Formats: sequence, C-alpha cells, structure tokens
Amino acid sequence: MYDIAIIGAGPAGASAALFTSKAGKKTIMFDSGSSATKRALLKNHYGVLEITGPELVETGIRQAEELGTTVQSEKVVSIQKGEDGFHIETEASSYESKYIILATGLLTEIGEKLGVETKPGTEPRIKKIFVTDEKGKTNVENVWACGTVAGVSMHTIITAGDGARVGINLISEMDGKRYVDHDVL
Repeated sequence: MYDIAIIGAGPAGASAALFTSKAGKKTIMFDSGSSATKRALLKNHYGVLEITGPELVETGIRQAEELGTTVQSEKVVSIQKGEDGFHIETEASSYESKYIILATGLLTEIGEKLGVETKPGTEPRIKKIFVTDEKGKTNVENVWACGTVAGVSMHTIITAGDGARVGINLISEMDGKRYVDHDVL
C-alpha cells in the first residue's frame, strides 16, 4: 500500500510528489498523458528563460522519480474508499493508498465519483473545481486537491507552487508537526 497516490503528473501533481517522496512517504503518481501543460510554450516561468510544456512536465516527472516516486503512465478510471484507505483502478491495474491528492487539471469527474464536492470555476474555460479548505483538504476524508482543479490560476508556476503547498500540508498532517524542507549548498 502506498502512503500517497497523486492523480495527475502535471506541474501541481509532480510538485506535490517531489515533497512527499523526499519526506519519505511512499508515493505513486499517475500520468494519463493528458496534461494541458503539454500544449504550452512557457516564457513566463520564474528561473527559466523558455521551455516547452512537454519539457517541463517530463523534467518534473523525472525529478519526482529521482526522489523515489513511482510513476505509472496509466489513466485512473475509479477510486473507491475502503476501511484502510483507497482502492485505485486504472485501465491496466489496481493500487492501494492511504491518501489521495487530486491534481487533475481541468477534470473533476474522478473526484466527483468519489464524492468530492465541486463548485463553479473562476478561471476562463474552467467549468468546475473542487472545494478545498486553506490546506487543500476536500470534504472526503484523506482526499486533497491542488492546482487548477482546486481553483488556482492555470499558470504553471502557480499550479506547481500549489502542488508543493498541498504536499507539505499533507506531510505535516501525517507527521503531526510542520514539515519544512530546505536544501543548502
């Protein structure tokens, strides 16, 4: 059983995975290959002069893997809550996890089937988003959400930061104390 399953491998999901894996949490991240970022050319990302969306997504996935994240290139088709966590079905296999982070970009269907509450989106072209508290928790116990699907701006720099924020908040809850991670030279 995984500690954390992250549904979505775009900037929000991969950023959450960087922190959860580095903190020693057994993390799996699912990449359906449908990230909107894969169609972007980024010239407004802090610290990067220019990068294509596919390059950014691939770099984020590679970073997460190097820190210990298991990455599955599979589409999640259902998530069911059980006594000890969640049962995750993909088109190819099934997995178990104690916590879920939804980082599904424009898509809410998988969370809605699980009972996650939604509300109208506020960004252009975003029809619905998940309702979360200030930490990223949804109304379903042990289900968190980050990035565009949680109501932040679609800009990759913002969704990446939101994924990191939610990952840190989840680690902090799991450990019972505030998690801080700073690398030094």
